[in-house]
Formats: sequence, structure tokens, C-alpha cells
Amino acid sequence: MKSILGMGNALTDILAILPDESLLEKYHLPKGSMQHVDMETGDLIWSRLKEYGVKYVPGGSAANTITCTSIFGMPSCFIGKIGHDEIGNLFDSSMQQYGVRTKMFYGTKSSGRCMVFITGSNSERTFASYLGASIELRASDLKPEYFKGYDYFHIEGYLVQDQELIATAVKMAKEAGCLVSLDMASYNIVESNDAFLHNLIAEYVDIVFANESEAKAFTKMEPREAADEIARHCGIAVVKVGKDGSMVKSGDEFYRIPAWPSEPVDATGAGDTYAAGFLYAHALGLPLKACGEIGSIIAAKVVEIVGTKIDVPRWKAAKKEIRELIAKVGGPKEAMK
Repeated sequence: MKSILGMGNALTDILAILPDESLLEKYHLPKGSMQHVDMETGDLIWSRLKEYGVKYVPGGSAANTITCTSIFGMPSCFIGKIGHDEIGNLFDSSMQQYGVRTKMFYGTKSSGRCMVFITGSNSERTFASYLGASIELRASDLKPEYFKGYDYFHIEGYLVQDQELIATAVKMAKEAGCLVSLDMASYNIVESNDAFLHNLIAEYVDIVFANESEAKAFTKMEPREAADEIARHCGIAVVKVGKDGSMVKSGDEFYRIPAWPSEPVDATGAGDTYAAGFLYAHALGLPLKACGEIGSIIAAKVVEIVGTKIDVPRWKAAKKEIRELIAKVGGPKEAMK
């Protein structure tokens, strides 16, 4: 099986279901928003959340993808930076429990965390993020040997806050012979780094994952045309359009992939999980359409639970559906055993 290396912000998701919106109001967090907070505010909110009972899950976009590829059976490794603290140790040990090898560096700040408040009958999510040590990862931390021996290198767009870091990483990955995949992460990231991302993708990136708003920010086009435009800059373009599924474009090939049936309760991590399914299928050498379908199958499972880690019954169901699809397209018989 081909292997994958990922790099991103090492964040621990702290999830809490709240009885009302009073805590959001106290810390001036608009419902449904994503706010960055300083260390003091982050510690205060964390201490208050403990009263409601919290769930700790290793998170961050690339980390979510790499965790999932490991469960699929791909040898997987993750590079990130944490603090010398309980949350950092939890992140590292949790990744390893999922079978992910880790190359963790230690920063001067406390470990990054993303506090997720789930409120209301529709389980709306509000985020308060403290990035902490995760954003202290620097280009100087990287060495060419970290990338050797891997077939894929997956990186999240959030790291573009340090352009030298992301440019160094993809250059080392390409020199090591990796296929490079990039998740664009957020439309505002794309808007504020437009020229840099265009150059990066054209020179180094093989597979781009973008949602509808990110694709529009990058191309100034609607999803169908955006898929064509992104694919002009790289090998494969994937544009996700929520409940309408996704679009996959490479050369003369184009496919509309419907969303797999599900009963959604929380969309957290759906895009990250889709990327894992797509990359796993690509590593098996499956047709492009099947890559998108496997991404869709596994994304449908994660939206049925709170958080980003699929439970065992849903993983079993997903693996059965994926085995059937792989058999249908003539993929390797040993896949998903």
C-alpha cells in the first residue's frame, strides 16, 4: 500500500453540547461563527466548558485526513508542533493510537485547541480557536529526509499564514518524489494569498481539494467552471458542493459525484474525510470517478456523528460499501480487508 505524509496545525478539538447560548454571549461569540481567541480567553473558555462535559479529539484539517488514511490502511505520518502540556501529549498519543506515526516539534506556547460549541435543535456549531504552538512550525524545522519514502504529501491551506513554511514543504516533497495534495481550507485564506496559491499550485501541487466558496475565491467562477480552471493549474481538481456532492476534473475527464445518503447532524470534518477517501482510492489506482465516490461514502459517515472521528459501526458500514465499489470497478481484491 502506498504511504502518505501530512502536515498541518496540530489542534485538539474540544467539543461541548451546550443547553443554551449564554456561554456564547458571555464570551462575545456570535452563533455559527469562527473566532480566534488569545491564550487567556482560551483557557477561561476551556475551564468553563468542563462543567458541561467535553470530548477531546485530535483535530486540524490535515490531521483529520491523515488519521482517516491510516484507518483505511495507508502507512501514514503527520508533522506538527505542540506545547509541553496535557493537550499536546493527548494530541500526539491519540494520533498514534489511530496508527499514525508522528513527527512532533515543541513550541514555546501552549498547544493549539479548537473549542466547538454545539447549540440548538439543529446542532449549530460555533468555534473559538486558539492556535498556540501549532503556528510556531517553521521552514527551519523541516529536513528533506522527513519526506523520503512517502508516495503522497498532504497539506492544509491554513499553513499559508507562513508562506516560507508551505513553499519549503512542497518543494521538499516534490524532490522526494511525492504527489502533493492541497486542501484550500478557507475562502478567506484563498482571497488573502491569491497570487501565492496560484503559483504554488501551478508549480508543485498535483491534487487540489476546494469547497464551493474556496473554488470561487480562487477562480472567480461558479463550481463547474471553477473545476475546469483549477484543473488547468494541476493534475486533479476536486470541488465539493455540500449536499449536491462534488465535481472531479482531470484533463478531459469530468465527473459529478452525488452526495452519499446520510442523516447529517454535524458537518465538522466532512471535507477532510472526503480527501482521505479520495487519496486512499487514488493510491489503489482506482478510476477517478471511483475516487470521488469513495470520498463521498466516507464523508457521509462523519456527518452523522458529532466531531471528526467516525465510530466503529459506521466504519464497518463504510468499508463494506467501499469493498463493493472496489469490486465493481475491478480494483485490488485485498483492499479494505
